[in-house]
Parts: sequence; C-alpha cells; structure tokens
Amino acid sequence: MDLTNIWQDCLSRIKDRIPAQTYQTWFEPLKVTGLVESDIVLQVPSRFYYEWLDSHYRPLILESLKHATGKDLKVRYNVALGDTAQDENETPVPTEIEDPNGFSKSTQLNRRYTFENFIEGAGNQFARAAALSICDTQKKAAFNPLVMYGGVGLGKTHLLQAVGNRMMSQKAGFKIIYTTSEKFTLDFITSIQKNRTTAFSKYFRSVDMLLVDDIQFFQRKEQTQEQFFHTFNDLFQRGKKIVMTMDKPPSELSGLKERLTSRFQSGLTVDIQAPDLETRIAILMRKAEEDKLDIPYDTTEYIARCIKSNVRDLEGALIRLLAYSSLRKQEINLNLARNVVQEILGRQAAKTVTIDEIIKAISRETNIRETLLVGKGRRKDIARARQLAMYLSRELTEASLVSIGLHFAGRDHSTVIHACKKIESMMRDDPVFQAKVDTLSKELANPVY
Repeated sequence: MDLTNIWQDCLSRIKDRIPAQTYQTWFEPLKVTGLVESDIVLQVPSRFYYEWLDSHYRPLILESLKHATGKDLKVRYNVALGDTAQDENETPVPTEIEDPNGFSKSTQLNRRYTFENFIEGAGNQFARAAALSICDTQKKAAFNPLVMYGGVGLGKTHLLQAVGNRMMSQKAGFKIIYTTSEKFTLDFITSIQKNRTTAFSKYFRSVDMLLVDDIQFFQRKEQTQEQFFHTFNDLFQRGKKIVMTMDKPPSELSGLKERLTSRFQSGLTVDIQAPDLETRIAILMRKAEEDKLDIPYDTTEYIARCIKSNVRDLEGALIRLLAYSSLRKQEINLNLARNVVQEILGRQAAKTVTIDEIIKAISRETNIRETLLVGKGRRKDIARARQLAMYLSRELTEASLVSIGLHFAGRDHSTVIHACKKIESMMRDDPVFQAKVDTLSKELANPVY
C-alpha cells in the first residue's frame, strides 16, 4: 500500500469533520512512518499529543483509515526525539513508544533540557551564566560546587540537566550521574538492605560530575546525609564538579548538618527568581512555536500577566487553553484565554488589564480617537488624556516606563514620569478629578466579561 496517499486521504476526510484550528493543532504535525502488520505507525511530536489524540480522536482516525483502505487497521504511535526522529522512508518504528519525553535511561537526563531552549531573563540570567561557566572544559572551574536555588517551576531542573547534556555532548567518555535527593536516598536504603553500601559508594564516587536535584529532601535523613557528605568530600578533593539545586539558600535549610551546609556554601550559590512579564511572554511564545500553535499576541500577553508564579504554571495554562479550543471547537483568542485563566486562578485573581485596553477606555471616556491619544498631537485636551492613559498604565499594569512610552509613539520614559507626576498633582488639587480617575481605575481593574 502507498502509505503517503492513504494518509493524505485520511487527512482530507478528517479535515472536513473538525474545526480548522483543531486540525492545524493536532493533525498537521503528524507523519506516517510505517506499517507493522495491521498497524499504521504515526509519528507524534510529544507524549501529550499521543495521549490527546488517542483519547479524543482515535475513532475518527480509525474510521478514516477504514474508508481509505477498506481494512480495519489499528493505530500505533511513535514519539519524535528531536534530531533522531525517523524519516518517512525509514524502516517501521518499534512496537512500543520509545523515550516519549526525551528521557535517556543511560544518563537519566532529558535531552529536551538544553541551554539553547532555556529562556533567559533578569531573574535567571546569573544562574544561567554560572551553569554555562561550569561547563567550560578548557579551564578549571573557578567555583565548586555550584548551588542553584529558587521556588518551584522556575527552571532549576532545566538548568541542571542542561549542564549534564552540554558536558555529555562536548566531552567523550565524561561520566556524569544525575539524580534527585529522593532517588539517592532510596538507592542508599536499598544498598543497606542488600549489604552493598561499598558498591553504592564506589558508584557515586567514580564520576567526573555529580548533579543532584532538590537537595532539601535530605533534611532530617541523618544516615543519608552522612553518606552524601563523604561522597561530596571525595569528589571535591579530586576536583570533580558538583552541581546541586534546592528550594532555599543552604543557610536556610533546617534539618541539615552544619558541616554539610558549610560544604554547600564553599562554592557559588545563585538564586533563580520568578520571571518578569517580558520573560513570561517569551516563554509562552517559545512554547507555542515548539508546539506549532498560532496564538494571538494579546492572548499570550494576557496569560503572562495573569500567571506570575512559575514557568510550569504558564505551560499548564497554555495546554489547558489548547484543550479548551479543541473540545469546545473555538478559535484561540483573548476571551477563551480569560475563561481558562479564571478557572485556574479564580475570577478575582484573573482580572488584569493591558495598555491597549486602557487607551480604548480613555478614548471612550474623553471622545478622543485612539490614534490621537497615541500620536504626536499637543492640543491641551489630547495631552491631558494621554497623560491620564500613561498614569493608569503605570498603576494598573506591570509594564516598564520604557514599554509604556513605546505605546505612545515611542516617547521617552522621562515623558511618562512627567505625565504621572502631573496626574498625581491634579488628583491632589481636584477631588472631583480624583474621583473620576478612581472610577476609571476600578472599571479597568474589574471588567465584566
């Protein structure tokens, strides 16, 4: 059978039965890669694609296959692994899904975690630079160990594994162990049960680099701490590199022995902070690009303004938005994003405003066209309305002064500062004007959807 023609026939049939956005999202990225007995093999970009397709569109795919071939074919999925993804002309893929998330059993590293796809921002810039520095094989590290700390979902594990992947790719025969503190503890307990503590110690002390995630879970595990202390000392004395992550600075971890925290503090300790607005937008745009999604910028910005906690929550909101779009057969837009965010955060927490919405509101209130508000006009009523829009943009959004100025014909940040001071002065001198500004502010901050 000509698999390519069969699959194109199936896609044509599927395309007529589902919304265009759903087809672009879930079916355009698929490739047919082989036929194993009575199973047609489809290559998918990720496990998420596989699970979603299998649970929501399997009947439609099977029906389309039967229509195209006259046979009851089954569907088998294979997850693409970056550069190692199989070409359409290669031999049929294995019957089981291999490495669905880029995970390597031999190194325990995920190949998707690289420096190249780590979005750099003000909150993680120093940590990324330090992680890159410790990967330099041309010179001895100026610090050892490297300790990165920060809250949940801020990219600590990504950077830690990026170090491992970079070292594996640039130095042949370089031995790395990546582990979590929980796994280290469980392996140590198992070694005690099987009288293999010597082999356990030898294994962890035979590496060129040790990467340990979530050190905080060593707290109050005294025997494990003792074992790790001696492992750390042995590697440190022999100049082997050690990189660790934790949720707090070493000095704030209770339940750890003082001599262990002292060792942690002997190197470089860097923190990873929550991403700022621009970084959150960049993260969402990168994620959408990777998943081949076409999401309007105002929708991306809205999600980034609302979800401020961590990267994991940002990506979760994007996945939920995608799911809603498919299930409800709606295009991805700002209104759909608002519904999703309200479910995640609650109605009150999801309320936010953009500079464009402020400009529209001021235009309605003053009967001045938006183009005049953001233009170069110096007429007194236009200038005053523009200053009010700048003031509310500073008060109600996270945008920087520079960003606000760019929305108003590229004006300098000093112009924005002057506008804000002028409005504040008018509010102090005129209670009626202050009440008007307060009302506008409340209406913008609490829109009715």
